[in-house]
Amino acid sequence: MTQTPTAQQSAQDRATARITVPAKHPMVTVLGSGDSLLRVIEKAFPSADIHVRGNEISASGSAADVALVQRVFDEMMLVLRTGQPMTEDAVERSIAMLRASENGGADGEETPAEVLTQNILSNRGRTIRPKTLNQKRYVDAIDKHTIVFGIGPAGTGKTYLAMAKAVQALQSKQVTRIILTRPAVEAGERLGFLPGTLYEKIDPYLRPLYDALHDMLDPDSIPRLMAAGTIEVAPLAYMRGRAQPLFTKVMTPSGFRPIGDLRVGDLVTGSNGEPTPVLGVYPQGEKDIYRVTAQDGSWTLCCGEHLWTVRTASDRRRGKPWRVLETKEMIGSLRAAHARRYELPMLTQPVCLPEREVPMDPYALGLLLGDGCLTGSTTPSFSTADPELATALEAALPGVHVRHKGGVDYVLNRRTAPGDVITLENPVTGVLRALDLLGSRSNTKCVPEAYRNNSAAVRLALLQGLLDSDGGPVAQRDRTCRVQYTTTSILLRDDVIELVQSLGGVAYTRRRQAAGRRPGRVNGREVAYRSDAHIVDIRLPEGVDPFRLERKRRKYEASGGGGRPMRFIDSIEPAGREETVCIQVAAEDSLYVTENYLLTHNTLNDAFIILDEAQNTNPEQMKMFLTRLGFDSKIVITGDVTQVDLPGGTKSGLRQVQDILDGVDDVHFSRLTSQDVVRHKLVGRIVDAYEKYDSRTGTEPRH
Repeated sequence: MTQTPTAQQSAQDRATARITVPAKHPMVTVLGSGDSLLRVIEKAFPSADIHVRGNEISASGSAADVALVQRVFDEMMLVLRTGQPMTEDAVERSIAMLRASENGGADGEETPAEVLTQNILSNRGRTIRPKTLNQKRYVDAIDKHTIVFGIGPAGTGKTYLAMAKAVQALQSKQVTRIILTRPAVEAGERLGFLPGTLYEKIDPYLRPLYDALHDMLDPDSIPRLMAAGTIEVAPLAYMRGRAQPLFTKVMTPSGFRPIGDLRVGDLVTGSNGEPTPVLGVYPQGEKDIYRVTAQDGSWTLCCGEHLWTVRTASDRRRGKPWRVLETKEMIGSLRAAHARRYELPMLTQPVCLPEREVPMDPYALGLLLGDGCLTGSTTPSFSTADPELATALEAALPGVHVRHKGGVDYVLNRRTAPGDVITLENPVTGVLRALDLLGSRSNTKCVPEAYRNNSAAVRLALLQGLLDSDGGPVAQRDRTCRVQYTTTSILLRDDVIELVQSLGGVAYTRRRQAAGRRPGRVNGREVAYRSDAHIVDIRLPEGVDPFRLERKRRKYEASGGGGRPMRFIDSIEPAGREETVCIQVAAEDSLYVTENYLLTHNTLNDAFIILDEAQNTNPEQMKMFLTRLGFDSKIVITGDVTQVDLPGGTKSGLRQVQDILDGVDDVHFSRLTSQDVVRHKLVGRIVDAYEKYDSRTGTEPRH
């Protein structure tokens, strides 16, 4: 396009400009059908004379008006160059933007062409884009910031543009799910008294969000995406429903504690075994509870909306990231071709617990719990066919001599010194009494709490002692080596499983009944089995050595050593109703250790979350929503602080949060006005009229 001034400025500061439209742009695209676009410009500049001859447009009038008319046509040419048509509304908004820029009412370098050509999403021939300067800045803020507040009157496109950005992020794989929510204040968020199913109850409050989705996605794909949990639409009250019963145990640096006893600032254990602080604790009331059981028998309780990090065999083969699913989403799809579908994450490192002083070397205690006689009726003894273990036991017990009695039997005698009295207690007997193990028999032995809740080094040493005495490697073709441990004590069986799980391994248990078993033989005679045997099959991660005994260690390493322990969800079953609570932790992956060392979490990672009608949240709801933010997620909160529908005396969370978070890094407040209304033109005028009335009468919006 060429622009050629054709007249000198008159004494009355008049000017003339001529605009030549390139031949590639038909004049109808510039002037509009029936000159509709030209009439919009003429109406906006009544003192200017605008004439069209061929492909030339001339304008004369005041210098200021002529300059603006020229800029309007310049911007129109730039828009048309992109292939996008101009509309009467686009021309009006271009003029408004240029006038605001001339009057110093808008800072920044954005031009109307930049605003009108910023495409967000295209679907079925329809393109969604910002239509005003404030809308463009709002959209840009969503790209730049993690949390964005869009505040302004109805009709300014706050929610619609946010949803378009959410769909764009999902399609470009920046996020893995979209969550859309609204407070259902018209029913007081208590939907139970309304007739119909849950979806029938919440549909009137969420219908605007569904309608917007149908504008942006193929309608046939929406049910599929919602069924898969990729898109979730729910009232705000249901956003906080990721919960576990109050009595559910959660691992902390001091051992397992009920989740209901946790407070903000307490420490729990994350997936890397390290402590991570609790950032939020949210009571959830009574909920339907499910028992989630893994294939190794480990289980925990949670509500149907509780979140799990899982992946499928296909995800693993294709190198896809872990996905986050709700409990209820997995019900009915736990098998794929008879194989368990959902794999659970494992501890990446042993659980880190503070080291505690113990009265006996943990490896020595493990050996004695395995093959020691602890009845207390005689001097403590030990049985083994490996002299190496007897030597290691003596080295680990100061003041004790492990004397070979004969065959596989050894006696643990106190080392005497000149002057000792004969009544001095055997050191081993004294320690066993202090640990409440004296008098234990093979079917009543257990691991003392001081050893179970101790450092990883102590726990591993104890497990090595148990496995060196009563365990062994089991080689398998084309697989890494597993370990098998046998005991007649149910307590010791459970303690060994806990030790293995705390080190990042998995353990399966089965029972071999004593009744009906062929008797064993000792010294040439038959000996009947008195107690059932509990067999524990163990898989430990690479780098965790289960044996110190040389022959077992060599066989374990030769058979492939440790591998990658795996857990899969085996079943999800109803387990009644319980009072529940949910927590938020600071761990980067949001995971924490619950019962049986299962990993689960309660925040929303890799999600684009939109809270609409936020003016109808109270301060507690707003805080709850904001603190559910997970990693690699984005939150957009929209609302109109002049349309609060909360009960009298209740403050709006959207009003309060502006004072709390204003100036916080990575949080942005975008404010839209009546000039940004994109509905019927009359809506903007109505908004302006109400604002003038409120300012004239001193009326304050309800809050």
